[in-house]
Amino acid sequence: MGFNYKSSAQDTLSVPEPSKPVFEANPQRATMLAVTFPGFGQIYNRKYWKIPLVYAGFGGIAYAISYNGSLYNKYMKAYQDFTDDIPETDSYLNILSFADPEDYDPVLHPDTYDESAAAWYRERMLKQIDYNKKYRDLSYIGIALWYLITVLDANVDASLYNYDISDNLEFALAPVQMPLSGRGMGLNISMIVNF
Repeated sequence: MGFNYKSSAQDTLSVPEPSKPVFEANPQRATMLAVTFPGFGQIYNRKYWKIPLVYAGFGGIAYAISYNGSLYNKYMKAYQDFTDDIPETDSYLNILSFADPEDYDPVLHPDTYDESAAAWYRERMLKQIDYNKKYRDLSYIGIALWYLITVLDANVDASLYNYDISDNLEFALAPVQMPLSGRGMGLNISMIVNF
């Protein structure tokens, strides 16, 4: 008489695998991270695909600041050189290369100088200075707005991170009879929405 032991599936104990904790996004933490450094809020919310968009926006606005700033400086220097009486300062010649310098430069060509042509060139340079200064300054405002948008995006994304978008939404239309004063019964439609 021997003891015969057979192993079965009932004899083994199964250890349940630990479940992964569900990520709960904290809007305040996401906002503070986004304020600290742009893109950190998006990393915290696990929206990694938004990070290139954040930095592309900052890069584009930084390019606009650089581009408009360099043109502003170029036209400002040209205008200063154009209006002074020093013949060695001629940076405006690069800008006005399409025109004949004899028409607008009283220092280099006093005998063929045309005051109306010089006034027109001065006016055009001032318009370019104003134009480039305006868009450079708007680009500075744009970088502040883009920063604010990235912070708001991180906050809203964290607030809606665990929002339930299941199919348990209901919408029903039903006829309802309602009494009318002195006229009997009327027919209306009732709308019911369950979330």
